Amino acid sequence: MEGGCLCGIIRYIINGDPLSSGICHCKTCRRTASAPCLPFIGVRSADFRYTHGEPIDYTSSVGVTRSFCGRCGSPLTYRRDDCPAELDVMTVSLDNPNAAPPTFHVWAGEILDWDQITDDLVVYPRSRDAKKSI
Repeated sequence: MEGGCLCGIIRYIINGDPLSSGICHCKTCRRTASAPCLPFIGVRSADFRYTHGEPIDYTSSVGVTRSFCGRCGSPLTYRRDDCPAELDVMTVSLDNPNAAPPTFHVWAGEILDWDQITDDLVVYPRSRDAKKSI
């Protein structure tokens, strides 16, 4: 799988299948994307590499680093310090986002009142680590 930012200055490749594919409704993802939710795929960090350009990293909360294009602002990745072997890549930054449809929603407990989940995917009120779906 390949992808990149809107302006094309940042490009990446993923060698390997996604580990997961979801949609996040947390406040931080909403602010990052300027959208009601943010779809992502989880991949092995070792399977991901930039092929052109270098993103800017931003520590959005304790233990979390997000990357984005410094020119067009496209959000690209999300990394947790406590899980260095995995990396979340923003699904819509893929050249073919349809190749990785979501299978769950996370942080639905923070969903905006007017953003309704209308599909049949598994819904977690917080992270999937909480192991409780609604």
